[in-house]
Parts: sequence; C-alpha cells; structure tokens
Amino acid sequence: MPHYSFNNQDITIDILMKVEEVTRILTTFLHKSFDEVLGAFYKSKTFAALKNTESCMWAESSQFIADEYMREIC
Repeated sequence: MPHYSFNNQDITIDILMKVEEVTRILTTFLHKSFDEVLGAFYKSKTFAALKNTESCMWAESSQFIADEYMREIC
C-alpha cells in the first residue's frame, strides 16, 4: 500500500478515509454499488489529483471531491 505524506506528516489514513467517504457519496448519486464506484473512481483524474499530495485536494471536503468527480464524468 502506498504511503502519502505532506510536510513530513503521514496523511495516508486521511486519503484512505476520504476515498471511502467520497465513494459512499457517489454511490448515492450514481445508484451503483460501492465496488463499481470505487473501481471507476480509482481510474479518474480526480483520484489522481487526490493522491497527488501537492495538489492539497486531500484537504478538501468529501462533497467537494465528489462534485469534482461528477464534473469529470459529465
């Protein structure tokens, strides 16, 4: 499993929790299973930005990230 850090702080759990929260939000909007949404989210530009710690997207709210993903796929 990759480890993520920002300013010498381990933020791996923050990113993992954010992915789980975003996926749950998206399952409601998309009416798909958790696994379907998670698989698609992992392939997205939004996820790439989320795991790029320099983008600081990991510090945004889960709803913001879900909205970014929805903009990406629409």
